[in-house]
Amino acid sequence: MALQKSALNRSLFKVKNLLSSGINTSWASNEGSTVEKDSFGSPVPYDTSLEPKKEQKISKAMEAYLERARKYNAFYKEQLADFEIGKRHLANMMGQDPEFFTQKDIDEAIEYLFPSGLFEPRARPMMKHPDKIFPRRKEAEFDESGRPFHPLFYTVQPNFYQTLSDMVAKLRALDVHEDKMIREGKHFVDKKEFLIGEDWITAEKLSMMLVEKLNDFHRAQFVKTIERLTNHNYGYLEKDYINGFRRVVASQSEALEAPDLMYNSEGRPFMTSDGRRKSCWSKATVVGNGVGKYVINGVDFRDVFPRQQDREQLLFPLQFTGFMNKVDVDASVDGGGPTGQAGAVRVAVSRALRSFVGKDMLEQMRIAGLLTIDPRLRERKKPGQEGARRKFTWKKR
Repeated sequence: MALQKSALNRSLFKVKNLLSSGINTSWASNEGSTVEKDSFGSPVPYDTSLEPKKEQKISKAMEAYLERARKYNAFYKEQLADFEIGKRHLANMMGQDPEFFTQKDIDEAIEYLFPSGLFEPRARPMMKHPDKIFPRRKEAEFDESGRPFHPLFYTVQPNFYQTLSDMVAKLRALDVHEDKMIREGKHFVDKKEFLIGEDWITAEKLSMMLVEKLNDFHRAQFVKTIERLTNHNYGYLEKDYINGFRRVVASQSEALEAPDLMYNSEGRPFMTSDGRRKSCWSKATVVGNGVGKYVINGVDFRDVFPRQQDREQLLFPLQFTGFMNKVDVDASVDGGGPTGQAGAVRVAVSRALRSFVGKDMLEQMRIAGLLTIDPRLRERKKPGQEGARRKFTWKKR
């Protein structure tokens, strides 16, 4: 017993010496510094929070990255503010409510206030949302220390996988809702049709929406997941979210709405339209209640186009719609050669006939290619070659 007490006294003596000497780093601030003691003579623990913190160094690459992100965000906010101000001014000029002034209204207002005869649409005045003009960029994904903000950053496509995760979370929430309805006896299977459009958005559109590079494999994963959500018994509860990933493919017949017929002094219906092919421009007037008169530049079309192939091009729209010998055609054409002129007159006559036919025939005309302008042009000759594609004969010697 005496030996145990002596050993304990020696241990306490060593601990007391260590504390009084300030060797322990948890009680002393730095080597050689005096240890503060309280009123009872016990050392006071050192508060490390009082030490000045070292400034964390940021690499130049990180500084440049954060600076680019800040500049882009400031630029985007400025462009968005200018767009909103311009939209409000246009709405006030047109006497409409700025809150309900759509992009279609903006285009019509600009076309009315700033008429332009420029052939290239991109050269005409326009005002669109910054998302349609400037490509979207991701915001800063790291902090100053280089730590990523998004928890799925290392999946390479964090926004894409976050979208899939959100869909699964919504699917589980619908399962919980379904179980609740079953317990309450209110469950019944009645799948409502709520989808809009004809198909899911393409991989390219999905990439633009999520601001990430995606391919067909990612789209297949996306479609498989969202179709599970769509086919759920209560999927209609998330219809707004689901329809945000649908694309509406409008029919060409709706895009090419036919104008109403006009009537001349004789009471005969007529319609005027134009067409082009290569470097040729044509304007044609189709008059109803006719006898099949076909005049081009004031001359019968047989005298202008002696080739049978060109004549078939001119008469094909009338034969296809069943208006052969039922309407009169007065057309004018300028520029190019006989093939281009025949193509230009064909498009002009076809577009004028839209007002004489119904919607079903209009769709058939579109499928037959009568309403589509052929964009092909003669390919230019290349320097160092005999023609557009033909090369000079190569001789070794």
